[in-house]
Amino acid sequence: MSSPEEFALRLPRVHKALYLLFNGGYHGASPDSPVRGEVCREAMRLVALLLRHPLGLAPATYALSALMCLTAARLPGKIGPDGQLKRLAEQDRSLWDRELILDGMGLLTEAGVGGEVSAYHFEAGIAAYHATSPNWESTDGRAILSLYNELLRMRPSPVIALNRAIALAEAEGAEEGIKAIEAIEDKHRLKRYPYYYTGLGDLNSRMGRMDVARRNFLKASELVESPAEQRLLLGRVQDCLGDPGPSGS
Repeated sequence: MSSPEEFALRLPRVHKALYLLFNGGYHGASPDSPVRGEVCREAMRLVALLLRHPLGLAPATYALSALMCLTAARLPGKIGPDGQLKRLAEQDRSLWDRELILDGMGLLTEAGVGGEVSAYHFEAGIAAYHATSPNWESTDGRAILSLYNELLRMRPSPVIALNRAIALAEAEGAEEGIKAIEAIEDKHRLKRYPYYYTGLGDLNSRMGRMDVARRNFLKASELVESPAEQRLLLGRVQDCLGDPGPSGS
């Protein structure tokens, strides 16, 4: 049996493993399904078990559990009636799981007790703003940007910087978002990351630069592993061409 000291040392690694497990389900690459809800549920079950252990009752554990609940609540709206992925801005929020949202908000409150702040706190806060907004347009983009600023300071990385740039675009416009992407340090590390190109494609399409957007969506479609994401991105390529065919987006 681990001593309390050994448990405390291992706990961050357990958190990360559960975080990765949940994300693997949420962004499932299975040819049969765009998401793997059973994997998400297993990660949620395991983090709930961790919260029942006296030594697992850490603020970061509560924050991770809150993040999973608030994110999993969106799963019912992630896939449309046609089986295609829906972007967050397009999802039918009436389908979201309100019970999971309430659970997540309660867990986030518990995570604030004790003074410890982890990256999961900021990610759960971002998820909370999305989960509690009645629609995409009323989402508090500046509050989300503020949380990304804190997250980037705590855990600097090109991926978080990219997400922060997308949040900046929501708060201050697409051009500012593109400038922030161009200013990312170690940007070369994103060259095989499909969401780098998705972000550039989306922001350029908002600015009417459809040829640039098309090239980025096409590149992203070549890098994603999920067939459903590939269909969505190829649909956005068609949108840039003015193609009236099915887009999946």
